[in-house]
Amino acid sequence: MKLFYSYIKSIIGGVCLFLGFAVLLVLSFALYELPLMAVVYPMLLCALIGLLYLIYRYYVTYKRYKEISELKKSAAELIEFLPNSYRILDEDYCEVIENLLAQKRKDMELIKDETDKLMDYYTLWVHQIKTPIASMRLRLQKEDSELSRSLLSDLGRIERYVEMVLTYLRLEGAGSDYIFKEYDLDSIIGGVVKKFAGDFILRKIKLRYSPVEKKVLTDEKWLSFVIDQVMSNALKYTKQGEISIYVEEPLTLCIEDTGMGISPEDLPRIFERNYTGVRGRADKKASGLGLYLCSRICKNLNHEISAESQVGRGTKIKINLETKRTIIE
Repeated sequence: MKLFYSYIKSIIGGVCLFLGFAVLLVLSFALYELPLMAVVYPMLLCALIGLLYLIYRYYVTYKRYKEISELKKSAAELIEFLPNSYRILDEDYCEVIENLLAQKRKDMELIKDETDKLMDYYTLWVHQIKTPIASMRLRLQKEDSELSRSLLSDLGRIERYVEMVLTYLRLEGAGSDYIFKEYDLDSIIGGVVKKFAGDFILRKIKLRYSPVEKKVLTDEKWLSFVIDQVMSNALKYTKQGEISIYVEEPLTLCIEDTGMGISPEDLPRIFERNYTGVRGRADKKASGLGLYLCSRICKNLNHEISAESQVGRGTKIKINLETKRTIIE
């Protein structure tokens, strides 16, 4: 209907002009007292021919409209498949579109080049910063004191922030190095728990975890990052109590804490980028990236991540690991 109204609007000027000429002819014949039927018949014949032509032009316009509508759903590179133009103005419009697309491709190539350079720089920075961090860890591990344990905990947070930067850059890049295999879930969980052992001891938070004895089809490195981030959040917002790691049948990994919990208005948005919620804005420590990265990674791994929480009673993050095996070819 929109196309029809637009078409009527485009021909209304020509139709009015034709009617104006018809009125002039009728007046001229009337002034000279000539038989009006001598002009009425030709006008009706012209009107009929004109109507048939307008119907034909509407059919052609509708056909071109459908072709262009299909092209709008396709990639911009299909510009060469635009319908043939019947007017020079249409050809000029096509030329303008081609020039704009050429400029867009040029700008995209420039952006990609700058992004690649930025990615290379930050990747190099991350790998370089890992060297002094590893050196500091070795030195701190040589002594066992309350200060060294506290510094090791802080150093662990620095390492996680550095890893978060690298993970974010990889996700925003063109692709990621996913290697899907069947892994022992206890091995993945154990590796993450070992990293946080000092934090549990230092903060006197109890860990409830028993081997789940499950196999999971995933990418070990990326799933480890997800579990790492969830554990980090659980420790950050749990001042006292415990953190539990267990599996709900058939294969849903649950990480549950007894921390401050998440308010009902924040819960639906915790996986959005840069969303920190009321508590995150209050303590100025939340970046809004951790759970967003977890959501992105789980989507790429074909896992599902969700959260349940009650204010003052804790939070439970659930990761459904029932990956469809069709992702591996």
